Amino acid sequence: MESKPFFRFLFFFIAIAFLFLFAWTHLHYAPSPGVTTLLDCASNSPWCTSSKNRFQSKQPTLTKTPRASTSQRRHHESAVPRHPLDPLTIQEFNKVRKILSSHALFKSSNNYALHSVVLEEPNKELVLKWKKGQPLFPRIASVIARANGVSHVLTVNLETDNVTVLNTAPPTGYPTMTIEDMTSATWAPLSNAKFNRTIIERGVNLKDVACLPISLGWFGKKEENRRLIKVQCYSMEDTANFYMRPIEGLTVLLDMDTKEVVEVSDTGRSIPIPKATNTDYRFSEQKLQQDLNSINPISIEQPKGPSFVIEDEHLVKWANWEFHLKPDPRAGVVVSRAKVRDLESGVLRDVMYKGFTSELFVPYMDPTDAWYFKTYMDAGEYGFGLQAMPLDPLNDCPRNAYYMDGVFAAGDGVPYVRSNMVCMFERYTGDIGWRHAESPITGMEIKEVRPKVTLVVRMAASVANYDYIVDWEFQTDGLIRIKVGLSGILMVKGTAYENMNQVEGQENLFGTLLSENVIGVIHDHYITFYLDMDIDGSDNSFVNVNIKRQETSPGESPRKSYLKAVRNVAKTEKDAQIQLKLYDPSEFHVINPTKKTRVGNPVGYKVVPGGTAASLLDHDDPPQKRGAFTNNQIWVTPYNRSEQWAGGLFVYQSHGEDTLDVWSERDRPIENKDIVVWYTLGFHHIPCQEDFPIMPTVSSSFDLKPVNFFESNPILRAPPYFEKDLPVCRPAASA
Repeated sequence: MESKPFFRFLFFFIAIAFLFLFAWTHLHYAPSPGVTTLLDCASNSPWCTSSKNRFQSKQPTLTKTPRASTSQRRHHESAVPRHPLDPLTIQEFNKVRKILSSHALFKSSNNYALHSVVLEEPNKELVLKWKKGQPLFPRIASVIARANGVSHVLTVNLETDNVTVLNTAPPTGYPTMTIEDMTSATWAPLSNAKFNRTIIERGVNLKDVACLPISLGWFGKKEENRRLIKVQCYSMEDTANFYMRPIEGLTVLLDMDTKEVVEVSDTGRSIPIPKATNTDYRFSEQKLQQDLNSINPISIEQPKGPSFVIEDEHLVKWANWEFHLKPDPRAGVVVSRAKVRDLESGVLRDVMYKGFTSELFVPYMDPTDAWYFKTYMDAGEYGFGLQAMPLDPLNDCPRNAYYMDGVFAAGDGVPYVRSNMVCMFERYTGDIGWRHAESPITGMEIKEVRPKVTLVVRMAASVANYDYIVDWEFQTDGLIRIKVGLSGILMVKGTAYENMNQVEGQENLFGTLLSENVIGVIHDHYITFYLDMDIDGSDNSFVNVNIKRQETSPGESPRKSYLKAVRNVAKTEKDAQIQLKLYDPSEFHVINPTKKTRVGNPVGYKVVPGGTAASLLDHDDPPQKRGAFTNNQIWVTPYNRSEQWAGGLFVYQSHGEDTLDVWSERDRPIENKDIVVWYTLGFHHIPCQEDFPIMPTVSSSFDLKPVNFFESNPILRAPPYFEKDLPVCRPAASA
């Protein structure tokens, strides 16, 4: 028989849940930190100045991030599209919502949700022909929705109000979760008496519980025909870093549509909850703040302002580069129509039609009951852009940064603004663009050096515990560097061990003992990028330039061997499936075989690999079937506008039937075609104590580098810096 205190707790939380549901009904959408709905702002809602939910209940109120002056003048309510690729505007989102609310599919639905509302981009050939000043093509919204428990793919023509239902029955899988799905999942277990009783029996006060919605992948028949999610919980007592205090082994299986608790599993009753000591990462909570105070603040000042220009909110012009930039709820950031100016001819030349983060795959390496299912697809399941947090001026981005907002639709279609979602800035870190100094033995007193200044486009997504920083860096020599940084907080496992001397079989830890009762579980990160390369036009070829050892003939040379380059043009998709090998090296060129340099080389760009960790999971392992796009580091496919998401359009609980791996098995022709290159950055992560309680950022990158694209060094005529051209800055003490 339950005790009276338990009934008091249960009554208290039933009342809290009722108040939450009341607020949910009246506010429609309770944004996560940094999200501001225009509806709320117009009515002076407190959401405009602060954002507080269960995850922040023990933390100070979070206020809106300060905005750059350029951003303060932006009026999203009156924004209009000026480019065929511009994202949907506030007015367009509202029109989509109005049109759908009167459509038969939604009028007949007891409940429905819009999981994705984005621009249906015009056909590529139309965009390539469009010139500034010409009329825009009809604006069409692409919508993924669920109504009466069924997923639908629709388009909404904003000129004719016509709704077209394209697909109502994907083979497997569900759409990306809405923010409402995730938020409501964290509250739903509190309505279950068994869950509440278990929490109290584990010694945790219900008011200190924080829960996470964890996608469950797909592992068999029992997980079919219902949209399910697993919820695991933590103690927030005495720390903001509740991730370090797991209630180990407690897993709730939840029906996301009905919010019904299907099952409560508690296999960790013997495992203590780790202590809060030394887990808080906030600066205000650090006891020894003098350790790094010897580093003085650094800032780049630009008295004449930035060198880049943003036209019509989304067209970026900098140095010899021009590209279209927009935030996206699934991909995060989309870079389109990237062109570089040839200084010899003065012509803007096509490099890339479209590039973005297509999918992230994060499998954890613990086969036990409370962990085996943790195999996240952060873009297709959670929405990489939906998880992008407002960037922090001076810390996320330097003082000279420009900020761009994302405008997205909530589950009910109401638009909201994700402020400061993307930043852009010029970076100079003392790197050298090119140099040469003549040795004194030549008698020529020559020292020529050029500084390297680059343009960076940055976003950061906080997908629950982990933070991903994605940079697109443009260089004046034509190179594009794509870098991913991993930071944030480890997903940890509670344990009875307090010291390694208690552990007999260390391999059974499935990770590293980081602190008393805390194990950091081994895991991988794979980030797959979609790169629609258009090198001087759309018809390109992929060339594997294999570096081979050649033996010399007897008497030919004092040398016994040398290296040669063997060029193999990929005829079909399977020819271009690349697994990187250290002792069988290659360069990977995308060329335009119909465009040649003055001396006859085909113009091109090459993919310069980095972050080369590869998946070691069995290809028949259910998570790897879904993440089969990581089986190779490079893929090349013919352009198909329906093939953009490496894990498939419907990733959540999918069986892996609609992935890059499946498409590429068709082995379609790719020589001298409009082709798409896919590259996967990979990280193996064996946690270490330096990752506790929060991780220092670890980064890796790959490059898209010109190869015979220019006639010669494109930055040969770049001027050096002179002291007279720079501002005079003095230390504050001497000013």
